[in-house]
Amino acid sequence: MRKITVVLLVGVAAGSGPVMAQQNIAPISTGSDETEIIVFGKGETRQVQEVSSQEFLILAPGTSPLKAIEKLPSVNFQSADPFGTYEWSSRVSIRGFNQNQLGYTLDGIPLGDSSYGNNNGLHIGRAIISENIGVTRVSQGSGSIGTQATNNLGGTLEFFSADVTDGFGVDANLTYGSSNTMRAFGRINFGEAGGMRGFLSGVYHNADKWKGGGEQRSMHLNAKAVIPVGDAEFDAYFSYSDRAEQDYQDLSLEMINRLGYDHDNYFPDYAKAIAAARGVFVAPINNLDDSYYDASGLRKDTLAAYGLTAPLVDGVTFKIKAYYHDNTGQGTWGTPYVASPNGVPMSARTTEYDIQRGGVFSSLNAQVGDHEVTLGGWYEHNDFTQARRFYAYESNTNPGLDHSKFLRNPFFTQWLFDFNTDTLQYYVQDKINLGDLTINLGWKGFQVNNESDPRIQGSLAAGKIKSQDWFQPHAGVAYKLTDKTELFGGFTQVTRAFVSSATSGPFSTTQAGFNALIARGLKPESSDTFELGARYNDNIFNGVIGVYYVNFRNRLLGVQTGAGIVGNPAILQNVGSVRSIGFEAAGDLRLGGGMTLFASYSYTGATYRDNVITPTAVIATKGKDVVDTPKHLLRGEIAYDSDAFFGRIGANYMSRRYFNYLNDRSVPGRVLVDATAGYRFDAGLRTPLELQLNATNLFGNDYVATIGSNGFGNSGDNQTLLAGSPRQLFVTLKAGF
Repeated sequence: MRKITVVLLVGVAAGSGPVMAQQNIAPISTGSDETEIIVFGKGETRQVQEVSSQEFLILAPGTSPLKAIEKLPSVNFQSADPFGTYEWSSRVSIRGFNQNQLGYTLDGIPLGDSSYGNNNGLHIGRAIISENIGVTRVSQGSGSIGTQATNNLGGTLEFFSADVTDGFGVDANLTYGSSNTMRAFGRINFGEAGGMRGFLSGVYHNADKWKGGGEQRSMHLNAKAVIPVGDAEFDAYFSYSDRAEQDYQDLSLEMINRLGYDHDNYFPDYAKAIAAARGVFVAPINNLDDSYYDASGLRKDTLAAYGLTAPLVDGVTFKIKAYYHDNTGQGTWGTPYVASPNGVPMSARTTEYDIQRGGVFSSLNAQVGDHEVTLGGWYEHNDFTQARRFYAYESNTNPGLDHSKFLRNPFFTQWLFDFNTDTLQYYVQDKINLGDLTINLGWKGFQVNNESDPRIQGSLAAGKIKSQDWFQPHAGVAYKLTDKTELFGGFTQVTRAFVSSATSGPFSTTQAGFNALIARGLKPESSDTFELGARYNDNIFNGVIGVYYVNFRNRLLGVQTGAGIVGNPAILQNVGSVRSIGFEAAGDLRLGGGMTLFASYSYTGATYRDNVITPTAVIATKGKDVVDTPKHLLRGEIAYDSDAFFGRIGANYMSRRYFNYLNDRSVPGRVLVDATAGYRFDAGLRTPLELQLNATNLFGNDYVATIGSNGFGNSGDNQTLLAGSPRQLFVTLKAGF
C-alpha cells in the first residue's frame, strides 16, 4: 500500500451555511405540520435546498440519494434501474452541467467527480447507506465556497451523515419485490445528545436485472461515533462497500425500433454469444454490437475519516478532518473483437482501477462584531493506477469466467499507468450580518498537479500537466423584506481542474497529441454564475423562485485531428463556450390534517456559442442546444401522513433531450409516476411496526432513461442509450426495537 502524505492546513469547513453534519435520524413523520422535508435555503445568499432524511424513508429502501433529489429545480437524474444505483447508467446534471462538473462531499469528505471511470473518488451510494443520511444539501449554482471540490462548475451536492441522539436502539427493515429483489438493513444506535453516541449499520441488497440475465448486488457497512471531550468533540466515520453489477446493453434508436426496449446481452446463453462472435446471428440481431456475452462493474471501497471540532476562545472555532479512501475496481466487457489465445472467438476486456488517496481539510472560524470571518484549506494526495487488460474464456463450450467477480490472470495488458495527483485548495470568506441584510464576500484558489507515469504505455500519453487558479471570487447578498420574505442574489466564478486518467482528460490521447495540447496551452474549464431570487417561508407555504445566467468558458472536447487509421487520434481541445439562462420555482403547501402538496418547475436554455473547428471540418454547433439538457423539468407530489396511514404519489416530467451535438437525434419527453403507501401498527416496540409498499414507474411506460452512456456524437444515431425499468413493486417491513 502506498504511503499517503498528509499536510495540515488551517481553514473552514462550513462555508457560508450552517454545519449540517449533526442531524437526527427520525422515523417518518407522524402527521406534524412542523416537519419540513425540504428547506428552501432560508437566509442563504444563493440558490440552495436541503432535503431531510424523511425523503429517503418514504422512497423504496435502497434508493440512491441522487434519485431522492431529482424533485428539486434544475436537477436532471437518470438511471436504468428502479433504485437509481446502477452506476453505468446513473447520471445527474444541474443547469446543463453534467455529473463530472459537479462537486460531491460526505461530511465534507471529497467524493471526487462521480465518474464511472472512478479516478478520484466514489459514488455517494458506495460512501454511505441511504438510511444513514441525515441531510442532503443541493446548491444549483457552484455551491459553498468551502466545498472540497475542484470540479464544481455547475453545483454541489453535500451529504451529511445522521447523528443518532435518542439512546440505545435497533432499527431494521426487510424488503422484497420485483426482479427477486431482496434487501435487509439493520442499524444499532447508541448514546444520547451531548454524550458519546453513534451507530453500527449494515445492508445487503441483491436483485435480478429487470431484463436479460444477471444480478446487481451489494453489501455495505457503516459505523460512526461522536465523542465529546470537554468543550471539544471528536468524530469518526467508517464505510466499506462491495458492489457487483452486471450490465444492461446500450441501445440506439434504430436498435430500439428493431429489437425493442427489452433487448439485452446474451448472458447466460454462452453458445449464442460464441456463434455471434463467429458472425452467425439469430434474427432480428444482425451485427456484433447488438449484444455481447456479458459485462459488469465491480467496485470495493473502504472510506475512513477522523475529525475534531474545538472552540479555541470565545467566538473562535477550529475544525479539522483527515480521511483515507481505498478502491479496487474492474469494468468488464465480453468483447467479440479480440479473440482468446486458445481459439475462443472473444475475450473479456477490463478497465481496472486502484485508488489510494488521503487528505485533510480544516477550518478556523472567528466571529468579530458583525463579521464572521473564515479561512479554509484542503490538501489531497491521490495515487491512482489504471490498466486495460484482456482475459481468456476457457473454451468454446464453457466460459470459465464469471463477470460478477474480479477476473484474474490476464493474457494481455494493453496499457498500465500510475497517476499521481496533488490538490491544494484554500479559501477566505467574510459573512457580514447587518440586521436584515447579509453579505457574503470571499474567494477560493487551488493548484492541482497531475502526473502520468507509464508502466506499459501502449499508445497513450505520459507526462505532467497543472491547473491553477488562485483567485475565484464569490459574492452574495440576502435581504429580509419581512419575517417571511427575503431576496437573494450572487455571483460565483469557478475553475475545473484537469483529471488524471487514461480514459478521460488530457492523458487519454497519444504522446504526440498530449505534447501538442500542452504546446497550445490547454486551458481548464471555468464558469461564471449569476443568480437572483426570492423565498417565502411560513407554517403553511414554503417556496422559492429564481433566475440565473451562466457563462461556461473553455469547454473541453475530444476532437479528431485527422484520420484515425494513420495514427491521428482524438485529442482534448478548448472549443468555445456555453451560455445558459434559466428559471426555477418550487413550493411546498401544507393543507393541514397531514396533507401536503409539492411542485417544482425549471426552464434551462443552454446553447453552444461557438462552432467546433477541426483540421478537417467545421462542426456547426453554434446555437445548438447542449446535449442531455431538457429545457423543461416539472415535478408534482401529493402526500398524506396521519398517525397510522401514509402515502405519496408523484409525477416527474422531463422534456426532449438531444444526444448529438448537431441536435438531429433526440429522445422524446416522458412522464414517470412513482407511488408509496404504508401503515403503522402499534406493536409495543420502540417505534411503530411499519408496512410500506412502493411502486416505481407506476403505469409501466416504455422510455429511454439514460443518454450518453458511450458519449455523444456530432450527428446521427449512436449506441449510447439505456432503457428505463418497467413498473416495479416493493414491500418493506420496518421495525425499531
